[in-house]
Amino acid sequence: MIIDVVVASTSRYSRFGPVADPDGAEDLSGRIILERIREAGHTGNYQLLPDGIETIRKAVRLSQADAMIICGGTGLTHLDQTIEAVEPLFEKELPGFGEIFRWQSMGEVGTRAMLTRAAAGVFRKKPVFCLPGSPGAASLGIELILAEIEHILKHVME
Repeated sequence: MIIDVVVASTSRYSRFGPVADPDGAEDLSGRIILERIREAGHTGNYQLLPDGIETIRKAVRLSQADAMIICGGTGLTHLDQTIEAVEPLFEKELPGFGEIFRWQSMGEVGTRAMLTRAAAGVFRKKPVFCLPGSPGAASLGIELILAEIEHILKHVME
């Protein structure tokens, strides 16, 4: 299985440019996600992009992977546009992903978990997951995704 990992970060992109490896951008969250994907026996592709609705939508539309994870841009600042970019593309939403993510985040961050806009849905038979950009969120999110990704893909391919 191939999983595209897109990290949306204007500040990191301004500093490092369009790198294709998380180490080239000092990106711990991207590294955590890619390592877990590879440990699970899958292929992971990495891309660093600046925040922006059209930039993120283009990445989703052009992805040829089986699944996609977008890390970052899910917060509440004016630059956080991942959800606004991706949700209109969803043909089906997976609200349980965000619900479980927030529920499990409660143990680590308490009621601040309500601020996360973690989300998931399906676009052109491709599951797309949106995660907050922190290393803790990346770690939790990839564990949830890998636990069910094969089951999700089986359903979207029917």
